[in-house]
Amino acid sequence: MPLPPRSKPRRPAARPTGPRRPPKAPPAEPRLILFNKPFDVLTQFSDDQGRATLKDFIDLPGIYPAGRLDRDSEGLLLLTNDGQLQARIADPRHKLPKTYWVQVEGEPSAEQLQRLRQGVELNDGMTLPAEARPLDEPTLWPRNPPVRFRKSVPTAWLELVIREGRNRQVRRMTAAVGLPTLRLVRVRIGDWTLDGLEQGCWREVPAKL
Repeated sequence: MPLPPRSKPRRPAARPTGPRRPPKAPPAEPRLILFNKPFDVLTQFSDDQGRATLKDFIDLPGIYPAGRLDRDSEGLLLLTNDGQLQARIADPRHKLPKTYWVQVEGEPSAEQLQRLRQGVELNDGMTLPAEARPLDEPTLWPRNPPVRFRKSVPTAWLELVIREGRNRQVRRMTAAVGLPTLRLVRVRIGDWTLDGLEQGCWREVPAKL
């Protein structure tokens, strides 16, 4: 009986010619930057209208703000190159406490402070309860331009702690109880503070939440 024909050995597949793809770069180490934002600076790195931005103060590649701080507000802003850390800081679901020193027009009454503590009805719904207490005038850098005061109306300082991130929330809360905000400075986010950080300056800290 004839033997079956032997199959021919397969040739190994030819390797593709051309340049090899470079290996992927390892992920960048997480970085976290604390910045003391001055008044009238946008919380972004570019602006087509020539206004002051973060680029005028921070020259670091690949970092982005974790949350926002209004142009007319001052104080602590966090920036990072880590998307997960950025989301955990900025996402209001994590209810990271944010502490503000607020100069208001008028002298806060016990009733007004209690309304802030209980939550205030705004046009986008009721706010969460806040911590609110009178504050002796803090030692801060001078604002440029200075706050405009009405000589016939007294002013006072409050410390407010909120756990939300609605648009212009602190200003709307104080206005809703009859205390318009004149100056707003964020001094703490979670465990990070402005301590020892001059206006317009930044420092790097361990990227841990």
